[in-house]
Amino acid sequence: MGDGKPAIIVLGAGGHGKAVLDLVLAHGGWHAAGVVDAAPKAAALLGVPMLGDEAALAGLARSGIGHAHPAIGNNAQRIAAADRLVAAGFALPALVHPAAILGHGAMVGDAAAVLARAVLGPEALIGRLALINTGAIVEHDCVVGEGAHIAPGAILAGGVRVGAGAMIGAGAVVGPGVAIGAGAIIGAGAAVLADVPAGATVAGVPARSLKPE
Repeated sequence: MGDGKPAIIVLGAGGHGKAVLDLVLAHGGWHAAGVVDAAPKAAALLGVPMLGDEAALAGLARSGIGHAHPAIGNNAQRIAAADRLVAAGFALPALVHPAAILGHGAMVGDAAAVLARAVLGPEALIGRLALINTGAIVEHDCVVGEGAHIAPGAILAGGVRVGAGAMIGAGAVVGPGVAIGAGAIIGAGAAVLADVPAGATVAGVPARSLKPE
């Protein structure tokens, strides 16, 4: 389609949608066919045409556009959007910015996004629909679960485990071998030196729970 490259739709025209579209444009291997948003507010985003709201998705898939990406920062909303894209007939490829660095054996799951200047150490494993944001570092042997978000500038030292749907805030540091439970939230700038239970919210240096035990 178009220039012979596989066509892809970006779902979401907010700030994260802009970041993902920037990745697609920088990549060189994709044709940015357009942007779809729940409430389109402009005719284009970064020069790429807005194609309407989600009611347009099924028709776009039938037209021969085979790929899409749910470019939504909120973890639960991104996962739900992915389900809608699959139901409409799209494949959801992993997207890796050309300015990201991937070590030997690092693997990125379907529909995950690795943004500019992010670093994945050797044999780091990034789950389906996970988001490794700008400048984040995910060191050797880390495992990032499905739909988790490692925010800009966050650092996971070696062997960290991040559960599904967890959020590691901007600039947070997680020490070696620490386990972050599913759905946990780590505040921006936190220093996490011990395991965090599923669903917990922690912040500070060192990180402590923000909820009563």
